[in-house]
Amino acid sequence: MPDHAATPRRLLDLAPPRVETEHRDDGSVVLRSPVALGDHERHLGEMLRASARAAPDSTFLAERDGDGWRRLTYAAAVQAAEAVGQGLINHGLGPDKPVMILSANSVNQGILILGAHLAGVPLAPVSPAYSTMSSDFQKLRSIFEQTRPGMIYVEQAAPFAKALAALTDAYGTLPVLVVGDGDLPTGAESFDRLLATAPGRDLAAREAALGPDSVAKYLFTSGSTGMPKGVINTHGMLTANQRMVDMVWPFAAKTPPVMVDWLPWNHTFGGNFCFNFVLKQMGSLFIDAGRPVPGLFQESLRNLAEISQTIALNVPAAYAQLLPHLERDAALRDRFFRRLQLVFYAGSALPADLWRRFEAVMASHLGEHLFFTTAWGSTETAPAATSAHFPIDRPGMIGLPLPGVEIKLAPTGSKLEMRVKGANVTPGYLGDPERTREAFDEEGFFRMGDAGQLADADDPAKGLMFDGRVAENFKLTTGTWVAAGALRLALVAAASPVVQDAVITGHDRAAIGALVWLNPAGCRQIIGEEDVADDAVAGHPAIRRHLEDALRSHNGDQAGSSTCIRRLAVLTTPPSIDAGEITDKGYINQLAALEARAVDVLALHEDPPGPQVIAG
Repeated sequence: MPDHAATPRRLLDLAPPRVETEHRDDGSVVLRSPVALGDHERHLGEMLRASARAAPDSTFLAERDGDGWRRLTYAAAVQAAEAVGQGLINHGLGPDKPVMILSANSVNQGILILGAHLAGVPLAPVSPAYSTMSSDFQKLRSIFEQTRPGMIYVEQAAPFAKALAALTDAYGTLPVLVVGDGDLPTGAESFDRLLATAPGRDLAAREAALGPDSVAKYLFTSGSTGMPKGVINTHGMLTANQRMVDMVWPFAAKTPPVMVDWLPWNHTFGGNFCFNFVLKQMGSLFIDAGRPVPGLFQESLRNLAEISQTIALNVPAAYAQLLPHLERDAALRDRFFRRLQLVFYAGSALPADLWRRFEAVMASHLGEHLFFTTAWGSTETAPAATSAHFPIDRPGMIGLPLPGVEIKLAPTGSKLEMRVKGANVTPGYLGDPERTREAFDEEGFFRMGDAGQLADADDPAKGLMFDGRVAENFKLTTGTWVAAGALRLALVAAASPVVQDAVITGHDRAAIGALVWLNPAGCRQIIGEEDVADDAVAGHPAIRRHLEDALRSHNGDQAGSSTCIRRLAVLTTPPSIDAGEITDKGYINQLAALEARAVDVLALHEDPPGPQVIAG
């Protein structure tokens, strides 16, 4: 095999890695950037207007329109946002009456977001799955109760009819319903009518009153430990975070980014990092209606084959879907890499095998490695708190604190919990002062629940390594600790390209087990047949043999019970949004999945094992 490690790496204009370190008597370590954050926009409306002045005719947002694209320029975005902002004010919306968004990303929704920002109206974007895939609508009702919106927006009414009926049954008359496209239900208003509103002095007064502490949106966590929590996102959090990214990625200002992006705007990665990054850098965001799931990923491939990105920002689940196509489709590779400057992943840990395969594709196609990097953060940090703005050679490295950010590594059990302080950190949770108090330590650092460690204790500038979730680890009956996050990544790599994700089991048991979801595209590679149906791959003998070999190979490299996986079984039903097993980005919550799959866990650990179980 070629030595991809020796392949040259393309350089970008990046800020040098710099960090200050403070070691404390209690065993904690505080890392901070020595670079001052400096000035940033007071609110997102200022960011919009600055970009529109500098690049009025450039495309900001685009979405599929038949065989072409509907495009919205920056100048048109300002004009439309002013009209919509005034329309929201005319409907009585304001700081205490947010607009609730139920549908997926669209140009109209982008205009609504910008209009709400100008008018000082908080947004409450909701996972579309809570309305279209849920069977009980409990999470949707919880969010409605927390926000009490003055308006509900959907792109089309029909897909949300059952959800809207459930809200009506529970709360009586709903606030005004605005529909972006399609037929209007009785009493609903068209988005076009909002667009026809003439902006007036009310809008100017609202915009003038905005400041860094004004609420821009409430983003709701996935609800894996109960009902979703509303994370307060202020304008200052979001503009500060983009200033931080701007300072460590100076290359972005030289070439306005072009992105093909599906990441949902009801999540912080898509709605804050991607949307606001493009807005700040005067770039173009082509809305991808596809998703990294069977049946929908073909739309993503269609878009990627047509639009050459300059930056690829995505989650590991999407790269796992994309890689088999890049590996065998020369035309797609050519289009994908034609203008690409940077490959970025976040949202969950990237398996080492995906990293190696992506590096191999870059090396063989380009003769060099692009800048392949990541950052780390959460909904509560707007989202980026660290950035690997220096060359890295393996996944797991999450970089250094961004300018204006401090990170405390606090001893917690056998781990060091990463805690964050900075202008990008949330003031708390909507309507929940007790949970807000619990979220911060005595010094005001936000408790992330993620663990980290220095890559090199003698040279902190080499960055932080992600060390899993503090709460995911468990003990076997022998008292041996199991690092579930690291083991999950090792299993996915060993079973590549067949396993999409895994849940590690074994708490208070004698041995470790794993429940896995398959990657249909990767399974077809192993089977050697492209026309095998998704629901048929799990039972194919070639897949069983591949998993047996993977488990044998993995265990052969291990030294003890803390890393050997003794039982494995395939899950044939997809992860449940109602149970909190999965987010819109495809991230599996281990604790929620273990609770939801309790019957599968029992079957996995039965003695003797059933025929569906692979024993290692």
